[in-house]
Parts: sequence; structure tokens; C-alpha cells
Amino acid sequence: MNSGEEISKIIVQPGDVLMLSIVVLFIGFYLNRKIKILNEYYIPPSVTGGLLCSIIVALIYKFANIEFNFDMQIRDILLLIFFSTIGLSAKFKTLVSGGKALLVLTFAAFIFLMIQDLTGIGIALFFDAHPALGLMAGSVSFAGGHGTAIAWGSEAEAAGIAGAGAIGIIFATFGLVAGGILGGPIGKWLITKNNLQLDSKNITESNQTLDKETKTSNVTETLQDSLTVILVLAVCVEVGHLVNRFLFAEGVLVPGFLTSMLVGIIITNIADIFKFKLHSVAVDRASNLSLNIFLSMSLMSMHLWVLAGGAAGVMIVLFLQMLVIAIFATLIVFRLMGRDYDAAVIATGFVGLGLGATPVAIANMTALTNRFGPSVKAFLVVPLVGAFFIDILNAIVIKFYINLISKWFM
Repeated sequence: MNSGEEISKIIVQPGDVLMLSIVVLFIGFYLNRKIKILNEYYIPPSVTGGLLCSIIVALIYKFANIEFNFDMQIRDILLLIFFSTIGLSAKFKTLVSGGKALLVLTFAAFIFLMIQDLTGIGIALFFDAHPALGLMAGSVSFAGGHGTAIAWGSEAEAAGIAGAGAIGIIFATFGLVAGGILGGPIGKWLITKNNLQLDSKNITESNQTLDKETKTSNVTETLQDSLTVILVLAVCVEVGHLVNRFLFAEGVLVPGFLTSMLVGIIITNIADIFKFKLHSVAVDRASNLSLNIFLSMSLMSMHLWVLAGGAAGVMIVLFLQMLVIAIFATLIVFRLMGRDYDAAVIATGFVGLGLGATPVAIANMTALTNRFGPSVKAFLVVPLVGAFFIDILNAIVIKFYINLISKWFM
């Protein structure tokens, strides 16, 4: 690409990375406001700004022979903080309220993750690529999203699979867009094809839920609330790190984000037993901040030239994974969830969940229910699966396939 000329390498220090990532976020917010299609497909500003920055970095690499390498120490901590907030949001009493529908959708998600990874591995083998890259073309990037793609991508690169992290981010980004594009049309097709009608019970439950949310949203967050959440998150990260080191010493390899999330789950449920409440607004704010800055750092630091010439392969993977989830959502999820209006909305959300992330799932369902009417069941069950179960299931499925790959291909 650079005609054999010597490449000048510049190391961007952690403080500068943090500053630049916030600037990139603001650029993303601006572009999302100005470009309608970005808003319509629920593209996060961190993705918009981060991709633009990475394109600029790639152009500088190509035409000026300068390679920027970003010190990612802060990013790695932000990843642990984000998954800790996921754990802190997973209260057992909330999970129980999902009832049978939650169990059924969780089971469906597990089966889908197995199929999604099998599809990715099959594609990798077809193109004579390392089968581990098939996982990056499967649930690691699509169902897992950017955070999981980067976490497992780092593990893969440490094992000698070059470019795994960058490939994962590319698939995760395309998955966000694909999930937003595909979800709505599938939901609309299911509703019109089956002539589904909105149950009056949905309207009543929706009004009651809105009243409750209106009351709880007026609770003011204090400095003490924020400091408490910061302290708890620090405990999650540190204890999670210690647990991870212990497991590593015992020969059990799991990503650090998973142990931090599990510590968060334990803490929030113990706090519930002793009637100690963490301020949900403070937890949500920490989650949004850590995720967006994390994504901004990750995307702006991508070396896009690593994937030069691989665009055709990306499109093939994306098309096949879209086909798989479309079939699964319409033939399996819709039927398992009851073949009614709620089931159609849940299937719509599942598409966003399986290809992008929980925010995409919620965006899909919001767009559909704004047109056809509310679905309390869908908005209870899908976010619970997305925020808690799918990450744990995904880790189990990924480890299962890694063990198979290690046994048969290494």
C-alpha cells in the first residue's frame, strides 16, 4: 500500500486518547443530527465519529506513511466498567418477573447463538480461513456487539490470529446497521401476514407502566449516589480481576469482562437482600459513558488497512447471517413466543439483538409499536435477555466452539 516506503509510527498516549475520543464522540453527535439516515438506523454517535476518525487515520497511513498507534489502557478499563454496569442491572427479582416467556426466549437465544457460530465457522472453512475467525463472523461480533468483539478479538490476537479484533469490529458495526434495517420489515411482515391485532390488555398495562416510570424518574441523583456507584464499579473491576487471575491459575481462561459482570450480579442481588439500593440513574449514566467512550476509542483506533481487499468477504458473511436470523426469527422465535402480536414485536427485537445489540433491539421494537401499538411483554422480556442472559450464554457458546476448534484444527 505504501510502495515499500518506511512507515513513521506515532504512539498516542492514554490522556490524549481520552481527549480525542470525546472529541470524536461530539463529531458523531453532530453528524447524526445532520445526516438523517444515521438517526433512522440508530447508529451510535461513537460508531459514526469513530469510523470517520479511523478512515482519516487510514488515509494518513496510505498517503503520508504515518501510522498512529493508540495506547488503549483506559479503553480496557472502560470495557470492564461497562460490563460491571450490566451485572449491576441484573436483579433476580426482575428476571423472575419475565416468567415463562423469558425462559423460552433465553432458550431460543442459546440455540440461535449455536447456529450463528456454526454459520460463521462454516464460512471461514469454505474460504480456507482459520476457523477461529468464523467465531468473529458469528456470535462474537454480531450477537456480542463491539464490546465482546474487541474482548474476544484481543484473546484471538494473543493466540496468534492476526487482525481478529479489527475483523470483529467491522462485523459488529455492519451488524448494527443490518439489525436496524432488517428488524422493522420482519415485524411488519409478521403482523400483516398473520393479520395480528393489538390486545386491549397491552394498552392497559402500558399505561400503568408509564405512570410508574413517570413517578420513579423524578427521583434526584445526589453526589453521594454517584460516588457510591463509582465505588461499587471499582470493586467489580478489582474483584473481577482477582477472580480472573485465580481462574487463570487454575487453567480456566475467561475474559475479564465476564468476571467483572458476575461480580456485579452478586453485589446488586446481595444489596437487594439488605435493602440497599444503588441509584439506577447513576448506574445507567456510568453505563452510557463507559460504553460510548469505549466504542469511540475502539473504532477510531482501527487499522482499516488490515482488512483491505476483504470487503467482498464481509458482505458475504453479513448477507448469510442476515438470512439466518431472518429465518430463525420468523420460523422459530415468532412461533415459540405464541404467534401473536407480542410475538411479532419480540421477533423484531430479536433481530436487533442477534445482529447488533440491545439498543438496536429496543429501537426496532419502538419503531414497530409506535405504528401498531404497545407491547409490554416484548419490552420486558427482550431487554432482559439482551442485558443479562445473552452475554453469559454467548460466553458459554464461544468457549464451547473454541474447545472444538482447539481439538480438531490445532
